[in-house]
Amino acid sequence: MLSFFKKLDKFESYACQALLCLFVTLLFFQVILRVVFNYGIPWSEELSRFAFVWFVFLGASYAARLSAHNRVTFHLKWLPHRVRVGVELFADVLWIIFNTLMTIKSIEVIESLMEFTFLSPALEWSMAFLYFIFPLSFTLTSIRIIQVNYMKLVMGVVFHDVDDVKVD
Repeated sequence: MLSFFKKLDKFESYACQALLCLFVTLLFFQVILRVVFNYGIPWSEELSRFAFVWFVFLGASYAARLSAHNRVTFHLKWLPHRVRVGVELFADVLWIIFNTLMTIKSIEVIESLMEFTFLSPALEWSMAFLYFIFPLSFTLTSIRIIQVNYMKLVMGVVFHDVDDVKVD
């Protein structure tokens, strides 16, 4: 199970890095072409926008894995440890419910886009394919929330990298 999470970590990390490089490079060349040559590549802005959206949603899943999402927790520090853990667990359950609803609704949108084909203007890609990031990222985020809570509550380990945990 730990090797699965290591592979998932690497996948998310490398995918985010590749998407970040892609959209920054595309935008850089687009700016250079427009400023220097007064010419723009029609599809580059659209592809960089899609790469940015995929980067943000995969990054949200990876941030959940690192427990890096912002939370208002200053008031929880005054509560007893068990109550604080219970409140945080309840909040994570609500987050998982939200993610589940978003996954279901995004699948409905994708099904609709497959039935009534809608293509992106410049690249002419099916928007159903591009919207696939939504159920993927919300599902991955839920898995990461469960993973972090399992490690924290069952194993008693708070970590930020799977390599930090040693299994005999």
